[in-house]
Amino acid sequence: MYSRRDFGKLAAATLPLSTAFGPSAFGAKINSKIHGVLLGSQSYSYRDLSLDDAIKGMIDAGVGACELFSGHVESPALGKTPAIPARAPGGGRGRGPQDPAAMAAARDAQQKAREALREWRLSVDLSHFRNVKKQFDTAGIQLVGYNYSFNAAMTDAEIERGFEFAKALGVNVITASTTLPVAKKVVPFAEKHKIMVAMHGHSNLKDPNEFATPESFAAALAMSKMYRINLDIGHFTAAGFDPVAYLEQHHDKIVILHIKDRKKDQGDNTIWGEGDTNIKGVLQSLKKNKWPISALAEYEYRGAGTSPEEVKKCMAYAKKALEA
Repeated sequence: MYSRRDFGKLAAATLPLSTAFGPSAFGAKINSKIHGVLLGSQSYSYRDLSLDDAIKGMIDAGVGACELFSGHVESPALGKTPAIPARAPGGGRGRGPQDPAAMAAARDAQQKAREALREWRLSVDLSHFRNVKKQFDTAGIQLVGYNYSFNAAMTDAEIERGFEFAKALGVNVITASTTLPVAKKVVPFAEKHKIMVAMHGHSNLKDPNEFATPESFAAALAMSKMYRINLDIGHFTAAGFDPVAYLEQHHDKIVILHIKDRKKDQGDNTIWGEGDTNIKGVLQSLKKNKWPISALAEYEYRGAGTSPEEVKKCMAYAKKALEA
């Protein structure tokens, strides 16, 4: 474990991390494999940036592997989904409801946005995704997965398109924040397209249909030979489980790790090294056993810097943990 001071020191150097990890010039492949462990980032870490700016941040941080967040390729065409308005001051329990007209308008806007997203998914030319792949290829960044979270509102056609998008991106893994009932619905599509679907877990222990426990992952794995696990070691720790032990027992079914730090007992996301997640232990286990599992930083804590600056710190932390 490293302290806040150590974490700060990791980002103090002005030399781009791409220099430390490998070539970063456009067209040259960035090598972010350290002691046999492929390090990278979930592009959700750069969710406040456009895809172009996210890629620039990855290059600067020496990110050679990326799991692409669907929002980076869908949202620019559609804009952000309108939010439900907050209660007016003085509202709350016993003080009257939110403005019904505003609520109705917001819900209507959300429904229209959802319909627009569906229409976009079903009509967009696959060249859009092939061009995104070219952007990553030009930047020297390997796409290792596409994050397309299947949900109950998706039509069969939308589910089908997710697999077509993955193929156009050149990946053989879709990561998904979903539920057990929806996962069951997706089985025939995964088996038809021969693309793995890796279930992403959170820390919600109250809903038995959510992916959070070893039992929920086991239930998904039993559904299809194409199903795998996208283990988020921070959420797994917050839910009360040991990611190192789970990794050692189920490494053959895990394809991507999300690396973050959270405290136990549903605790907050923290700066790496300040929570209870055994990041170093996980990375050292990958190093020792040479398992072909991508370890991707997912920046979610509230950092003092920009998202590129914070991901850069995370990559440096992971590199130091592997060199220990």
